[in-house]
Amino acid sequence: MILSDIVNLAAHPITDRSFGESCQTTLNRDGALVLRGFIQASALEAIQAEAVAAADKAYFCTQNHSVYLTPNDPAFAEDHPRNRQVVSSKGCICDDDIAANSPLRQLYDSEDFRAFIKATTGETELHAYADPLSSINVHYHEKGQELGWHFDNSSFAITLLIQAATAGSRFEYVKDLRNADAGNMNYDGVQQLLDGETKPDVLDHAPGDLVLFRGRNSIHRVAPNEGDTTRMLAVLAYNNAPGVELSESARMTFYGRLG
Repeated sequence: MILSDIVNLAAHPITDRSFGESCQTTLNRDGALVLRGFIQASALEAIQAEAVAAADKAYFCTQNHSVYLTPNDPAFAEDHPRNRQVVSSKGCICDDDIAANSPLRQLYDSEDFRAFIKATTGETELHAYADPLSSINVHYHEKGQELGWHFDNSSFAITLLIQAATAGSRFEYVKDLRNADAGNMNYDGVQQLLDGETKPDVLDHAPGDLVLFRGRNSIHRVAPNEGDTTRMLAVLAYNNAPGVELSESARMTFYGRLG
């Protein structure tokens, strides 16, 4: 399968340098880039079928965590935004469940795609995870499941919506709610959001759309799935250095296995 069988290059000429520069401008300005209809219809159908067929391999878990994804800090009260707990619940299949001939795998491994991601994000290197589980994941959110409010540890995330929920499952965010590099955690702003006093923005995206999102300083969540259709989302994860692997404890927490 060649790149044009997977990516709608007429709408998204990712090998064109000027297109990458334009995408970088949008991502830097908005903190989010939505490339609508990025995946060709036939490739999306294949990805959907693969995700449905692999769903029985998914590891489902529910976790309580703070929005900062840090351990409880005894210097703050339990109900302080630093320690206040939210819930994330989902199923996940891992990189080793993605076939070599999958459009997801071929997109992830494409040098043209990686060059485009580098041009858009400003990264000089992109590498797969060294562990066998973390590079490509497919997430499943069934009815009632959600991804709780949080800030990312990484500078950017790449996602592809495979199947939308019929109700709920909105991707909600507040841009630049903190400045992690400056050490400003903005506890007051986080508390207002958790108390429902701040109205978040909603990212509009559909199956087949590729999304790049800068979530290190922009808090975000996936609201609970309110319908009977499972929301399915692919996450394409790269590192800016070779040899990086998710820790064993993190792999057991998120995947229920080490390899």
